[in-house]
Amino acid sequence: MARVSLTGFQTAVGITAGLISILGATYSAIQLVRPAPSFGEVVAIVRDAKSGNPVAEATVEILTPQDALVTTVTSAGDGRAQQMLKEGTYRVRVSHPQFGAEVRQVHVVPRQRAEIRVPLTQRAGGSSPIGQARRAVDEGIGAVERFFKSLGR
Repeated sequence: MARVSLTGFQTAVGITAGLISILGATYSAIQLVRPAPSFGEVVAIVRDAKSGNPVAEATVEILTPQDALVTTVTSAGDGRAQQMLKEGTYRVRVSHPQFGAEVRQVHVVPRQRAEIRVPLTQRAGGSSPIGQARRAVDEGIGAVERFFKSLGR
């Protein structure tokens, strides 16, 4: 069996540790120089068009210009829904069971906030059972249409 001196072994370990340190520093430098992701923030402020009150629990769908769904968020009690997005142009569709849906276009700029105010109008039929059934059917049809549109990208 070949004998390796302790000094030779220490040298090999030292060289290996040095190479690993150099590689780690190089990787860190590359990560530092790489451009930061270009994200901005979209804030949708959802209000009742008639009263001006915030609309909580509104569904805010963020879509590409071709109507492909990017993400969905829900408005909070103050009517605000926010999401970080990559730079680009998006469509924002806001809906709520008691209101008609609204669509807006927004352009996201890196490290900036884009606010869109979305007033929703009460649906005809109020909260009667027939009105609720109509809304459910409309929402179901809309979901099916969006599904088939997403398949045809």
